[in-house]
Amino acid sequence: MGNLLKVLTREIENYPHFFLDFENAQPTEGEREIWNQISAVLQDSESILSDLQAYKGAGPEIRDAIQNPNDIQLQEKAWNAVCPLVVRLKRFYEFSIRLEKALQSLLESLTCPPYTPTQHLEREQALAKEFAEILHFTLRFDELKMRNPAIQNDFSYYRRTISRNRINNMHLDIENEVNNEMANRMSLFYAEATPMLKTLSNATMHFVSENKTLPIENTTDCLSTMTSVCKVMLETPEYRSRFTSEETLMFCMRVMVGVIILYDHVHPVGAFCKTSKIDMKGCIKVLKEQAPDSVEGLLNALRFTTKHLNDESTSKQIRAMLQ
Repeated sequence: MGNLLKVLTREIENYPHFFLDFENAQPTEGEREIWNQISAVLQDSESILSDLQAYKGAGPEIRDAIQNPNDIQLQEKAWNAVCPLVVRLKRFYEFSIRLEKALQSLLESLTCPPYTPTQHLEREQALAKEFAEILHFTLRFDELKMRNPAIQNDFSYYRRTISRNRINNMHLDIENEVNNEMANRMSLFYAEATPMLKTLSNATMHFVSENKTLPIENTTDCLSTMTSVCKVMLETPEYRSRFTSEETLMFCMRVMVGVIILYDHVHPVGAFCKTSKIDMKGCIKVLKEQAPDSVEGLLNALRFTTKHLNDESTSKQIRAMLQ
């Protein structure tokens, strides 16, 4: 991942100032139980991404079956191509549920009294690193999904075929693996442009609503602090010079964008207003200084998955920067 990243945030208004070591942080005894739980989830993340990247879809088989509705052999060929893919899509969806629970556990640990969120991030850097890794995975997953229309095409064909057979009172073996309730949930998940980000946004909002005695500022301050740390690392040459690979640079950018989106969904007035603790102009500027091909997915995530970008309180300059 590169030589990441002991970074001291620069003094901007009331932003916190401390080193956050994403690469080398090791769990303390107090962190270890939660760290182990999250680690057990994250250890599957790379295989999920590899599986998604290798996803080719059943487009030719589906096209032949639709164009030749009376050819039973082509119908069977398409169905046999789609079924294993649907099982794979189910695995991705079930991983999103595990990730949702992992994020809520981390938020509970990083926001609970008596420490402030800033103190938590300083003291529990191994958990902060796992938080960053969840966001990094999420942005990578969604970038791959957005570039692969075969996913929704395959699943739509699956749903149509199942519905047609149900009308004819036929039960297919695949329904034991992906029943109607599961298929409905998967359909909602894959209908999202960025399904993993949507999952984490919902999880964060659920965490806030379920913990009514916990000030919402505990959660939003945790997110804005992470954003500030990433932005400073990206915009400061002496820190960027420590990066040994492009992937380290992408890690920071994905984490920064993911935290902004979570903040925008949780904070009552969002990330784009003047009172926000996130320097949105600075964050967007950092992204726009990178190679366009490498950040277009991240800029699209800010354009299309945030909640408050189009509010009247968002400055014209910020809107123009994201056009």
